[in-house]
Amino acid sequence: MIKKSTKALGIATATLSLAGALVAPQAMAQTQAERVADATAKKTAALEAQVNQMASMMQAMQAELSRVKETAGGISSAKVLELDQWMASVKNAPAAAAAKDNKVSVRGGFVGFNEARGSGTGAAGSSGLGVDVLTSPTDEDGFYFGGAIDMNVNNDLFGLMDGTSFAIELGFEYSEIADDGVNGLPGVIAAGAAGALQNNTVNMLRISAAPKIKLMHGSKLRPWVIPMGLEINVIGVPSDAVSVMGVGMLFGAGVDYDLIAGISLGVDGRYHWSPDDIDGVETDGFTLGGSVGFAW
Repeated sequence: MIKKSTKALGIATATLSLAGALVAPQAMAQTQAERVADATAKKTAALEAQVNQMASMMQAMQAELSRVKETAGGISSAKVLELDQWMASVKNAPAAAAAKDNKVSVRGGFVGFNEARGSGTGAAGSSGLGVDVLTSPTDEDGFYFGGAIDMNVNNDLFGLMDGTSFAIELGFEYSEIADDGVNGLPGVIAAGAAGALQNNTVNMLRISAAPKIKLMHGSKLRPWVIPMGLEINVIGVPSDAVSVMGVGMLFGAGVDYDLIAGISLGVDGRYHWSPDDIDGVETDGFTLGGSVGFAW
């Protein structure tokens, strides 16, 4: 009986051992497969997370790109609208008036000579014999009138001084000293001779070209100065001078005031000097007068 029990126990033990041996590899294989599956699942989850993150980033980039496009489109539209408005305003605006720097003026006033025309000295006393035989003595004062053209060259004195204009003045001036001076023929021809007594007009013409420096460009009040100019003096006849034309110089200063746009009033003073007389006839003297100018 004991032997049978022992034998049965041995068989049972062997059976259990064989069953454990068979079950243990299966259990180990199942555990490894679970680990592989778990690792795969984790990798898959990580990849899904990365994909989701990239998708979110792409959506954010697309949203930003859309915003930039909308903003750029709005700016472009605003610029185009602003440009259209500016072009419309330029077309509708009146044309800007060009600066009027040139001027034509008429002027006149008082003239005074350093010496009188005609001779009051000499062998025949005041008969006219002497320096100027054919003209009887007259006083030194008279009147003048004339005109001038100012041609503007620049408004900064050749880059030396801002607001200072440089112009060239071309002018002419008629001076009349007397219109009833009796000629000196009675001192030469016997009194009562036919045609001996005859009145004459004592006058002179000046033609000048001078540089003019005008201050305060852009202002209504504009002082100016002529440092030195050239002029031609033509004396009127009758005169015993063989020549009737000589050259001289002029110096002047004045001021102009713009009364209204394009029209100005001015006053000036000038001194005229010649290095020599015209065969005994002096032309030195000064002028004081006013002017009316028209700019263009």
